[in-house]
Amino acid sequence: MSATPTITLDPTATDHQGEAARLRAAGPVVRVLLPGGVTAWAVTTQKLLAELITDPRITKDWHHWHQLAEGRIPEGWPLIGMIKVTNLVSADGPEHQRLRSPILGALSPRGVTALTPRIRQIITELLDELPGRAGADGVVDLHEHFSVALPLQVICEIMGVPADWRARLRQLVDNVLSAVLPPEEVVQTQAAITGLLAELIELKTAHPGEDLTSDLIALRAEDPAALSARELMDTLWALLAAGQETTLSLLTNAVRLLLTHPDQLALAQSGQVGWEAVVEEVLRFDGPVANFPGRYTLEDITLAEVPIPAGEMVLAPYSALGRCPVHHGPDAGRFQLDRHPATRHLAFGHGPHVCPGAHLARTEARLALEALFGRYPGLRLAVGQEQLVPIPSHFTNSLTALPVRLG
Repeated sequence: MSATPTITLDPTATDHQGEAARLRAAGPVVRVLLPGGVTAWAVTTQKLLAELITDPRITKDWHHWHQLAEGRIPEGWPLIGMIKVTNLVSADGPEHQRLRSPILGALSPRGVTALTPRIRQIITELLDELPGRAGADGVVDLHEHFSVALPLQVICEIMGVPADWRARLRQLVDNVLSAVLPPEEVVQTQAAITGLLAELIELKTAHPGEDLTSDLIALRAEDPAALSARELMDTLWALLAAGQETTLSLLTNAVRLLLTHPDQLALAQSGQVGWEAVVEEVLRFDGPVANFPGRYTLEDITLAEVPIPAGEMVLAPYSALGRCPVHHGPDAGRFQLDRHPATRHLAFGHGPHVCPGAHLARTEARLALEALFGRYPGLRLAVGQEQLVPIPSHFTNSLTALPVRLG
């Protein structure tokens, strides 16, 4: 183990893609250091990770992580909220299918097609409001007023969350994703999430509606074995958090990339490349998920000649894999909308745990980008690219703000 490269992951994500390149250069399996000196492993080639994801010697169940089981991970550890959950994210096999099945209808292609008119309406309303969001200098934060606002409203309507809860919910998601949150705020955030979800369950139990939260509550009432109280709460959280974060980061990254690659933007605006292709290339080149936890070794294993003991955490560095030259070719580091041949990326995961909301995220992003650049074809960055500040997170790959001029 001592000969295996060790890389400390930067919690501020100041140079995320540079760090991703260093991970790839260090080898197919790399030891990484997380906040507080916590150790884990990262697999840096797409082929190896795809194989690992379906390896029966690996589990998603965090109870098998020795550092946590032995009490070496404090409750105030900043990454704990992304790991210590009891829902489809942390289950395998039949248990995973049991927890995944109840949400698939709402997120299926048919379900998303039914939602599409409402998504278009929300996009139009947000675009109408953008000029009024500009400051005295004419600058609009597109991240806050479009990238965040769209998926937040969509998922809250799907889940039946009251509109006046959105700002509170958004702040909790931001806190969970942060790699620099102080321990006392981590503990407070976990308590606040439990409180918000308990309120939502109480509200929708008393006043059910045509929403996914009401459906899950009804499922539990009909068959308590289908969903425990803890599973219900953590499933709601997974849907509310993931339903926002992936899409908003995808949108922000897409706009940034298009505005800093005008030749590629011209391909999309002229119709030479479809907006679907834009979404896929953004997912590959600068995907919204940085490093996703966690998988845990059930026994001692060897990956690419690197021994990994039982009970270790293995991260999936999805956004690093999008530029893997072994899989995507020697020009993997170039943003190219008409890339041929297109190669499959892992931005939404792989295997049984592939993101159930992938179709929704793709649809929101495609509709939003086409409408945004159709309405504001002269859109441009209001600051230099070097002034854009990344979100301090090991999990999400995006920006804290995207100042633009509508043109």
